[in-house]
Amino acid sequence: MSEIRGKSNEMEIVFDSCSENESFARLVIAAFITNLDPTLEEMADIKTAVSEAVTNCVIHGYNGGAGKIRMKCRVEKRAVTIEVTDSGVGIENIEKAMEPLYTTKPELERSGMGFSFMEAFMDSLSVESTPGQGTKIVMEKVIGQNHLFEVQGA
Repeated sequence: MSEIRGKSNEMEIVFDSCSENESFARLVIAAFITNLDPTLEEMADIKTAVSEAVTNCVIHGYNGGAGKIRMKCRVEKRAVTIEVTDSGVGIENIEKAMEPLYTTKPELERSGMGFSFMEAFMDSLSVESTPGQGTKIVMEKVIGQNHLFEVQGA
């Protein structure tokens, strides 16, 4: 198993705000964290959280219109930090937006579970937003945390 100990690794990409790039972002994050040897569940969790963050940028940040999405990832030891940022419309009320089942786009049959999924699948989630300027989502997950607990608890 390949581990990064005492070192960090970063990458940053910028891509167009279109739904096709959701799968691109999932592939990029999967490739970037592969050397940490995540479990299939850890990989699926991270890819799902990234999908939700990118989808929020496309649907809500830019209202389906043109714009750029920036995804910055950092690995330090076994901690993965992912920032997904847009320069879109921003969020008026972050607390309300993070409530399960709340959506500003019910006509698009949105479930309102994006932030809930990000929170459930990652170890931490923070959202910063300024109306008219955009939103930054920061998520963290420690790879191997459950495995270490299982080994220590056995």
